[in-house]
Amino acid sequence: MREITYAQALNEALAYNLEKDPRVFLMGEDIGKYGGIFQVSAGLLDKFGPERVIDTTISESAFVGGAVGAAMTGMKPIVEIMFVDFTTVAMDMIVNQMAKIRYMFG
Repeated sequence: MREITYAQALNEALAYNLEKDPRVFLMGEDIGKYGGIFQVSAGLLDKFGPERVIDTTISESAFVGGAVGAAMTGMKPIVEIMFVDFTTVAMDMIVNQMAKIRYMFG
């Protein structure tokens, strides 16, 4: 059995989904050229380009909100939040928007 790190497994899963569906895109802080703080997105910018691997500003609520809107239009965003404690910055989008859209708009 092949042994790889979690970061390598995530990188392969991201690459697989980006190849499989053109509606999938990745967004987060320092994920493009830098490859992410844990190198989860290493090499994906070179392979898929800046339209599909998007470096965002340091504003979790902004890019999570952008992902929610993109998903509502049929896109399939994958958001990387650098550290779990940064999710609290985007809690309005996660709890009040993303989780309730189906019930608010059908």
